[in-house]
Amino acid sequence: MSYKILLFDLDDTLLDFGANEIDSLNKLFHLHGYTFSDELFRVYDSVNKQLWTDYENGNIALDEVLNSRFSETLLKLGKTVDGMEWENQYRELLGNGYQLMDGALELCQSLSVSHRLFVITNGITKTQIKRLKHSGLYRFFEDIFDSQSIGFQKPSKDFFDYVMGHINDFKIWEALIIGDSLNTDIKGGLLSGIDTCWINRRSEKYSTEIQSTYTITSLAELCDSCDLEHNA
Repeated sequence: MSYKILLFDLDDTLLDFGANEIDSLNKLFHLHGYTFSDELFRVYDSVNKQLWTDYENGNIALDEVLNSRFSETLLKLGKTVDGMEWENQYRELLGNGYQLMDGALELCQSLSVSHRLFVITNGITKTQIKRLKHSGLYRFFEDIFDSQSIGFQKPSKDFFDYVMGHINDFKIWEALIIGDSLNTDIKGGLLSGIDTCWINRRSEKYSTEIQSTYTITSLAELCDSCDLEHNA
């Protein structure tokens, strides 16, 4: 199969969100006089993941995720804070973080010569565009599709229908979704009929229900595994 349209997830696919998240959270809590410990991160991470899961399942709005994750986290510690204020500060810190995954810049630069590259992300419009520009990746992408702008999130078929409908000369058999999440990227590909490439860096268990067309463990394997011709 020869693919011409590559739909890249962003966080933990091309940009190292994990590193950016820890750095931004550390700065945020320090700003408010808290020591950002492993225990505090575990509380935040649990609250945050549950809210994002509820959002991706269509149970709550995006604003509820963003404006309540810090207030709910601190509430578990017996503190009351302005969740919206904390979120705005966190968003600014995140936007200034653009740590790249290994090989991401070189890969996108190379593939952009012979392929059409797009970003598909559940992230926030302003933040993701800012991070892409700071990282040097922005210039390689024809367009950026994010859930905040579209009004639907991955893995919703509505999200991918929008993407397919807004890419000129889109042919489904020429498209490949590349991402690190089975539940959003790969499931979204299955629902929309687009081939997928799962980046399984952490040796996660394979799913019998959500099966990817290809599976790789690093960006370096992408071209060889998915028959992508490119200039080295």
